[in-house]
Amino acid sequence: MIEALILGIVQGLTEFLPVSSTAHLILFPWFFNWTGELDTLTFDVALHAGTLLSLIICFWKDWIELVLHKHKLFILIILASVPAGIAGFLLNDYVEHTFRSPYIIAVTLVVFGCVMLIAEKMNKTRTVDSMDIVDALIIGLAQAVALIPGISRSGITISAGLFRGLEREASARFSFLLSTPVIAGATLLHARKLLKTGADNNITLFVIGFIAAAVSGFAAITFLMRFLKKHPLNLFVYYRFGLAAVILAGIWLKT
Repeated sequence: MIEALILGIVQGLTEFLPVSSTAHLILFPWFFNWTGELDTLTFDVALHAGTLLSLIICFWKDWIELVLHKHKLFILIILASVPAGIAGFLLNDYVEHTFRSPYIIAVTLVVFGCVMLIAEKMNKTRTVDSMDIVDALIIGLAQAVALIPGISRSGITISAGLFRGLEREASARFSFLLSTPVIAGATLLHARKLLKTGADNNITLFVIGFIAAAVSGFAAITFLMRFLKKHPLNLFVYYRFGLAAVILAGIWLKT
């Protein structure tokens, strides 16, 4: 239960901070030799459901505004969700078995950390309301790339927004709104698979992980939206570089 609580907190924080939640969920069991139900796709689904709840709590007013009044932005979010939805449906199983190596995670942490540093150099003056279909598709394609562990959905989509000239906070808001249908779709897709398999799981562990992910996810969203009003992404880039170094050290120690 302690391990489930830790992984739930890790998921909630790293899903929205630009440091890659998938990488952390792979690395924690790898580092500490945690096995069993905590190192399964089923548990990952429970954690993602928790972060979905935190998104809904944080942005429910935005979604009501989108549905009732901001129809253009609502359509852009739907269009931007398509690339990740297609990639997730077609490539999810392949990615899960091919790109979960600590070596790959270390590389993607560094490479896309550099992308985030470059994105911060862009001129950032545009608001969410100024977005067009090109912005939405570029950010949507960036989100599809985030299937690979170590990239970070929030990191790559915020960076894509910065490359398109969006203000930092505006890019983060669109990133979080965009992640809502994608996380919801992924959760439903995997939940459907689990219902078909009829696996016997420890529900208590999943509930603990779900609640921990929801609470820490809410805290992470609130923190990042305030942080990006005044500060660049550099702090998270340096964390990514440090984590990559720790991974390489762990690989060396394990060999």
